[in-house]
Amino acid sequence: MTRFVRKSLVAVALTAAFGAGIASAADASLKTEKDKVSYMVGMDIGKGLGQIKDELDLAVVIQALQDEFKGGKTLLTQEEGQQVRQQFMEKLQAKRVADEKASADKNKTEGAAFLAKNKSKSGVKTTASGLQYEVVKEGKGKKPKATDTVKVDYTGTKIDGTKFDSSIDRGQPATFPLNGVIKGWTEGLQLMTEGSEYKLYIPAELAYGENAPPTIGPNATLIFDVKLISIEAAEATTPAAADKK
Repeated sequence: MTRFVRKSLVAVALTAAFGAGIASAADASLKTEKDKVSYMVGMDIGKGLGQIKDELDLAVVIQALQDEFKGGKTLLTQEEGQQVRQQFMEKLQAKRVADEKASADKNKTEGAAFLAKNKSKSGVKTTASGLQYEVVKEGKGKKPKATDTVKVDYTGTKIDGTKFDSSIDRGQPATFPLNGVIKGWTEGLQLMTEGSEYKLYIPAELAYGENAPPTIGPNATLIFDVKLISIEAAEATTPAAADKK
């Protein structure tokens, strides 16, 4: 966030070097190359500031650009601008941390409630670690060890049903060392024989915990529909979505 804010605010300042005409921008019809370049710069700035648009007054931003274009006195000195920038960055950082904590707490509470209810469902078993699993189809092959490499097809969803990854959608099974993925996968797949299809219900502490990818969110309980296709030779590895981050 800090890097983003710095880049975005610098982008606004740099725009002053790329031409005037901001006041009449609403009337531009993009007839000339200058029109098109000016509009392109505006588009880039708009995208760059999208994440903080609610913190900005566009009219004041335009005023600052015009003041810089004219080369005259600005309402803030360079030193004052730097101080405002630093304070703003700290504010956004604090908001980001607070939002992440709120999301983590919410996901943790909802995940615990889901697992507490889910464990009483017919066919669902719970291991000592808290991993829950359901046998959809039992295979007849071998069971992998933690040191083995496996080939699987899988679909991962959150407890609200949101799908965040699927090897099936990509049209290619994932191959990976079983000791190189999240704990819930390492444990769960060792319960399976080749050809088996299981549904794994993985608590956050056996998944990504607080350091989950943005598509998943902190402290999220995850559900994976997994088919263990085969145990592979150790050197035949390709990336899998359940890899440790």
